[in-house]
Amino acid sequence: MSVSGTSSSSTSLNVQSLVDTRLRLDELQRQLGTGTKSADYAGVGLDRGLAVGMRQQLSTLASYTDNVTTVDTRIDLAQTVLTGISTQAQNVRSAARLSGFQIDNTGQTQDQKIAKTALDAMLGLLNSQFGDRYLFAGRATDQPAVESTAHVLDGDTTRAGLKQIIAERNQADLGSGLGRLLIPPVVPPGTGTAVSVSEDVAGSPFGFKLAGVSSTLTNATVTGPAGTPPAIGVDFAGGNPNAGDTLKLSFNLPDGSTEDLTLTATTATPPGTNEFTIGASPAATAANLQAALTTAVGKLARTSLSAASAMAAADNFFNMDAANPPQRVAGPPFATATSLTAATPANTVFWYTGEAGSDPARGTAVARADQSITVAYGLRANEQAIRKSVQQVAVFAAVTFTTTDPDARDRYAALSQKTAGGLDPQPGQQKIVDISADLATAHATLDAAKQRHAQTKAMLEDMLQHVEGISQEEVAAQLMAVNTRLQASLQTTALLSKTTLVNYL
Repeated sequence: MSVSGTSSSSTSLNVQSLVDTRLRLDELQRQLGTGTKSADYAGVGLDRGLAVGMRQQLSTLASYTDNVTTVDTRIDLAQTVLTGISTQAQNVRSAARLSGFQIDNTGQTQDQKIAKTALDAMLGLLNSQFGDRYLFAGRATDQPAVESTAHVLDGDTTRAGLKQIIAERNQADLGSGLGRLLIPPVVPPGTGTAVSVSEDVAGSPFGFKLAGVSSTLTNATVTGPAGTPPAIGVDFAGGNPNAGDTLKLSFNLPDGSTEDLTLTATTATPPGTNEFTIGASPAATAANLQAALTTAVGKLARTSLSAASAMAAADNFFNMDAANPPQRVAGPPFATATSLTAATPANTVFWYTGEAGSDPARGTAVARADQSITVAYGLRANEQAIRKSVQQVAVFAAVTFTTTDPDARDRYAALSQKTAGGLDPQPGQQKIVDISADLATAHATLDAAKQRHAQTKAMLEDMLQHVEGISQEEVAAQLMAVNTRLQASLQTTALLSKTTLVNYL
């Protein structure tokens, strides 16, 4: 005789039901713990394709967001560097504008030493890194952007630095002492009435260039500048001038500045500074004018021209890119040189050591903010605004003076004023604030993209929650129900497993 409900097949069915219920309990516990419907896309159902696509979008957004965050940090650091360079330049400009001539045993003033400290800071800032990336080296992100201060100013055993370039250029611009001008004695001696001033070599980039002449000299004939090379002539063949009559010559200097030299006729003997004595005859007056002109031009050459020469040399040294290497005087000899020649990395320090392409600097680093927007934020230390700031500070820090030079004070004053003027913003030239504005625009574009990504991410996550997610309350209720059923089933199964025929009877 058999007892219904206690067969082995019935027991097997009960055990299988227990296993299925336990698996359902485990799945509900997983859902409650993870907040997702399924551990794989198979359990998502028909929306699994949508879920895969949304997760891919979220991954792409995360990549863009990480990229934006990294670039934002680079831009913030670059803005800090630009602010530092601008501050150093302003400090030197203020010092140079008010600088007094008091040199120490090094041949420099305290303000020049401030300039050297500023130069050191500026070059250090330009070698700033974010991670292993040099920010101001263009595409050459793995190498420093600029040379050290010591190399820039003094060079090394085989390469010329700025100081040597300035010294060579100064010799070329001063020539024999008259700024490459020729002011020959009046001929025939004692009877000639004509005075001439001419450039020594046509087309030479060095020394004074005759820009113009004007005169109130009575009885004199003034001509030029004309000829090859250009010359100016003054002829007293018509008679002597009157006291107070003037002759004004205008010169172009190597740095692009101009200087005027005005000589006034006087009856005094000896004449004062920038005066010439009216002689007993036109020939004597011409000889006196020639002597006064020689003295005045020599003074101007040793002061204003020398300062302009240093500025031009600094521009030859710093103004460089891939297509335009630094320039230096083609010599020796330098005093009679007539041209510049391209420097080479073997004989001259190239202050900018990064990638020196001639394309816009901003394009050397481009970041993708999203699928359709890219942002250019590259930088080169040799950009005009940065280079000009470094150049002006460097030339002020490079020049030295001696207490035995009677023209040292005037030369220093000229150099100081040129330095201060060179650090003033120039119309039509790039300014550091322009670079900062470019970076600020890039930063704003990146921030806007970052905000869009955050909004899109929130929307996608919300949609994904509806596809993959569960209702915590619903799952908790199911979990309690399944748990209750499982406990009841376990108790029932346990009782059935103890039932025998003897117990049943």
